[in-house]
Amino acid sequence: MHTYLPQALAQQNRARLAAQLPQGALAIVNANDVLPSNADGTMPYKPNADLLWLTGIAQEETMLLLFPGAFDEKDREILFLRETSETIAKWDGPRLSKAEAKAVSGIERIYWTNQFWDVFRRLAIDAATLYLNTNEHKRAEVVVESRDARFIEACRKAFPLHQYGRLAPILGELRSIKATEEITLMQRAADLTEAGFRRLLGFVRPGVNERELHAELSHEFIRQGGSFADYWPILASGKNACILHYHNNDQPCQDGDLILLDFGAGYAGYNADMTRCIPVNGKFSPRQRQVYDAVLRVMKEATAALRPGLLWKDWQKQTEQAVERECLALGLITQADIDAQPEDKPAFKKYFMHGVGHFLGLSVHDVGTFNQPFRAGQVLTVEPGIYIDEEGIGIRLENNVLITEQGPHDLMANIPLEADEIERLMAAAQQA
Repeated sequence: MHTYLPQALAQQNRARLAAQLPQGALAIVNANDVLPSNADGTMPYKPNADLLWLTGIAQEETMLLLFPGAFDEKDREILFLRETSETIAKWDGPRLSKAEAKAVSGIERIYWTNQFWDVFRRLAIDAATLYLNTNEHKRAEVVVESRDARFIEACRKAFPLHQYGRLAPILGELRSIKATEEITLMQRAADLTEAGFRRLLGFVRPGVNERELHAELSHEFIRQGGSFADYWPILASGKNACILHYHNNDQPCQDGDLILLDFGAGYAGYNADMTRCIPVNGKFSPRQRQVYDAVLRVMKEATAALRPGLLWKDWQKQTEQAVERECLALGLITQADIDAQPEDKPAFKKYFMHGVGHFLGLSVHDVGTFNQPFRAGQVLTVEPGIYIDEEGIGIRLENNVLITEQGPHDLMANIPLEADEIERLMAAAQQA
């Protein structure tokens, strides 16, 4: 990764974490592993979001040690880096020098990673509690042993009588509130997403393949210094749009069908996440337009509701009630269907079966607590949908919204959304 967080932001983030740690706490945050694929191959490296947020550094084998109560001020923030060499630089590219890491992170004391245990033992003896990190996202399925897990085991073996604390809840709470600098980076990711979408509006024709849409987006993002967001894009034409996590992206786009486009750009580690639905031939059919406008009304209602103090469960419930009304109006369900279904299996669930949104930031499904009221500074996606398998119509619309004390601020307000505008832009491109 060549674009880093501003040094001042990383310093501010460490100060926020240090202020939350109790007296005598020593915290350690590890980089992610470089994961193997097959033979001697590896997967593209994904930095640990917590470490990136605290240091701005996205390099393997990096470790951060925070000891706010250390007697020596220089021991209060220590960074450990993989020692580079001419061989590493020749085969894998240059790694950060100590001076470069200091410039990125603002951390004064930097050691090589092979010195970690000597330094750590010296400081751990003076600590009352060791705060360790792990992935505690409620939707995570961790089936491989992570670097965090190995470190936890090593710490407990080396310091069996110490008290231990969990960093994840503290970091999740802190990271869910975005600083101004973070919003700037997320807005840049949203702007790149807009550029990709407008490119597709001028590219889509009957007969193009979903894979070509993928290629167009990749070209636009990389050309402008970004990347895809940290998820595989969903470029689903026709009946594929009714598959929520469709990933094949390899089918031709047929005249008369819709394409569901769920993608986002990534920038400096931050993610955008947008969904639009467009007609392959540039013109919605009457039924497609009817369903599209229904989902758009729900989206606007759900967006307007996002304010500090609202509970996620109440937001979800309000949105589901709006979807139910629209499904009634579309003739998908009847009042008799509603009355006949048990409360835990409402009739509309056949057509809208997922959450209305999620937290967004350094992770696409970012950290944040869904059992606490929303707060100013949090960024959420708003993404209602209606999926009609029997008609081959799947429509989801999604924007990224910042919660403020003054009301919701849509980071994607400039991205075409109204059906009339989409048709107009596609018609203009076809005539050019």
